[in-house]
Amino acid sequence: MKTLRMYPTSLNERFLDEAVDVLEKGGIIIYPTDTLYAMGCDALNNGAIERLCKVKGVNPQKQTLSIVCDGLSMASEYARIDNEAFRILRSNLPGPFTFILPAATTLPKVFKGRRTVGVRIPDNPISRALSERLGHPVLSTSIPQDEECGDPSAFADEYAGIASLLIDGGEGDGIPSTVVDLTDSRDPEIVRDGKGELI
Repeated sequence: MKTLRMYPTSLNERFLDEAVDVLEKGGIIIYPTDTLYAMGCDALNNGAIERLCKVKGVNPQKQTLSIVCDGLSMASEYARIDNEAFRILRSNLPGPFTFILPAATTLPKVFKGRRTVGVRIPDNPISRALSERLGHPVLSTSIPQDEECGDPSAFADEYAGIASLLIDGGEGDGIPSTVVDLTDSRDPEIVRDGKGELI
């Protein structure tokens, strides 16, 4: 697996282009977010999504799939966001949250039968830049990491035959995102406590 070292405070344009090229060709990458490291693929590529789900043992018909967007404008193309949900998202993003929202029909067929989608806009310029350059979301699934082992090289070997590229953005913190169910925006429900504290 090729490793590109890049930090959120100093984005490398050439490395970002290289990572997006892998995504556009249906490949899987490992990259940093503002919580755990994640594996990602093009969220509009059915084949890539199915491969990533198989690797992680995720059943896309039963589990909520999450997409990483570069901002609220992109998120609103793939999830239905009412006024109250928009207010909550605007107050808390970018940040360490996954918001479960009603899925829009623009998502690919692997999402069919799923009424919801997890939306992330991480407070990490690398992950947002990937979505921005791709022009649409990156499907994302966290890689389990404990708090003592946030070094991406420690799990790179484990996924060497799966991911084509690792963006090493420094140590992760081992704490997952806070998951908030916003399918009823008047009654947000915290499904999983994580790094984020909802405002």
